Amino acid sequence: MTRLASVVMSEQRDTSRAPRRMTPKRRREQLVTAALELYGRLPPEEVAVEDVTRAADCSRALFYRYFPNVESLHIAALGTVVEELIDRVAMPAAGDHDARLSLETQLRGAVDAFLDVAQRHARAYVALLRSGSVISTGETDALVDGVRDHIVDLLVLRGGVADPSPLQLMTLRGWVALVEGATLTWLEQGEVGRQVMRDWLVAQLFALLEVTARYDPR
Repeated sequence: MTRLASVVMSEQRDTSRAPRRMTPKRRREQLVTAALELYGRLPPEEVAVEDVTRAADCSRALFYRYFPNVESLHIAALGTVVEELIDRVAMPAAGDHDARLSLETQLRGAVDAFLDVAQRHARAYVALLRSGSVISTGETDALVDGVRDHIVDLLVLRGGVADPSPLQLMTLRGWVALVEGATLTWLEQGEVGRQVMRDWLVAQLFALLEVTARYDPR
């Protein structure tokens, strides 16, 4: 091999490696990204510090500058999934160009976004929702509660219900629980097409609200 070819190959290898000097924020984001990529191949509870440092091309000492242990990295990584869920699961506010769409159409879009994030981060989503998971903690439970509250608040707001009754709130929270449980089964078994899954979940909400209307004069 000529020296020129050797230099070119060396430069190619160097550009493929993670930059050695990063801002603290960028390095932390890199470690979180590495963890999320590993979740695509392994359950989060099986991802160790060595796996992350290898994927991020950094030392253990550098890892421990940003996270005291792998559990704290799991929480940070799962937190980014939750942030994406909250950011993506939205319905147009009054005045938005899509606000003319029917509530059913808006809801279909929100459920589709939810399923998209859950599917792309399937192992992380399962770890978040499985109470028996070894990475399930009070902090991860709080992350999940944040998503639930966001969805219920969104439905109340877009449904135009200023003061929802107890039965209405129970209906919405029950539907969110249905979405969570059904999505877990869907991810693990994959026996239902995504479009069917989305439309079924939307129809379930309207069916539940119809039943609630029989018992709630509000």
